[in-house]
Amino acid sequence: MGALILPAATWRDRPGLESLAHVLGAEQGMARFVGGAVRDTLIGVDVADIDIATRHAPETVIGLLEDARIRVVPTGLAHGTVTAVLESGPVEVTTLRRDVSTDGRHATVAFTDDWREDAARRDFTMNALYADPLSGALFDYFDGIADLERRHVRFIGDPLRRIAEDHLRILRFFRFLARFGDIADPAGLDACTQRAKDLMALSRERVADELLKLLVARDAVRVAGVMVEHGIFAPVLPEFGAEGVARLARLAEREAASDTPAHAIRRLFALLPGDAKTAESVGARLKLSKLQRERLARPARSQQAESAEALAYLLGTEGAIDLLLLSDRPLADMVAAVRHLRDWEVPVFPMGGGAIVARGIQAGPDVARMLNAVKAQWVAEGFPDTARVEQIADAAVAQARDAIRKS
Repeated sequence: MGALILPAATWRDRPGLESLAHVLGAEQGMARFVGGAVRDTLIGVDVADIDIATRHAPETVIGLLEDARIRVVPTGLAHGTVTAVLESGPVEVTTLRRDVSTDGRHATVAFTDDWREDAARRDFTMNALYADPLSGALFDYFDGIADLERRHVRFIGDPLRRIAEDHLRILRFFRFLARFGDIADPAGLDACTQRAKDLMALSRERVADELLKLLVARDAVRVAGVMVEHGIFAPVLPEFGAEGVARLARLAEREAASDTPAHAIRRLFALLPGDAKTAESVGARLKLSKLQRERLARPARSQQAESAEALAYLLGTEGAIDLLLLSDRPLADMVAAVRHLRDWEVPVFPMGGGAIVARGIQAGPDVARMLNAVKAQWVAEGFPDTARVEQIADAAVAQARDAIRKS
């Protein structure tokens, strides 16, 4: 991979991107692509976000873009970042920076025009790669290309110092290891192990964001095992243990066998002991959204149904597939059920409370109870047609009347 030119990629042909580079003075060495777009292109991964680093001060960037009639949004002006809104999507433009002070959560920065100084404040060598937007020439100040070629996740400089600057780098180290790496730099792994308690100083939202990204990465199972082995999770998620990693491994195998994309919340549940109380506690601690918390606790609250279709009716297709993947069903049965549910349309119950009232049951709680009983029978019988539902309702009403006569 050690080429000095960025390979051709479709994102580089995005409408407006070359014009933006000219506006920012790329010909004069004033702007370069940086970070993920460069890294991902070098290893053949699709690029989602484009970032440009520039020697221009933020106010100058805004002026240049406004003069060129490119819409600009000051998304992070205090840290030198603005967003150029192109017809093909947003591009973040950030002034070169150096850290003035850090406290493990936030950094105070000063602007610079020194590319190496900007590179030195980044976390890993593979993230400190730059490319000329016009020629594609690569700039690598810390052997990031060699590390990327080896899939070696390595901090820039002293790992302990980099973690002290931003404690989230502990989780980022493992996320990048799970996504890109085969080799965990020994010094980096040791530093993360020593400083794991620093995670307690972070907001739970930041922890959750990194964790959920990590859990769906290419090598999440192996890396989760490394993290548990080294006590990384213990300060903030002591519920994670070796048994959870084994459940995660089993889930990942079942996802692969059924061609089901990994889902972070499903995988998070696998790492937990499996009871609703723990799932609810972890969801609250990580400040997950209401929908995420409901999905996390659902497998622990739900009972297996006779059929996959019944499960999907009761829990929704998403919930049913989660439960099937996490269940003890034989692999072949699970795979068949999951694949069937993907194409199965959940039916609508063809009866309302009025049909029960029309059969002589007085409006009130008894109607709802009877309707639920009819629906439960309909589900148990595999969702028969309306004629059969009418028969079930007739039988339920007759049974209710018999009970009243005998009382």
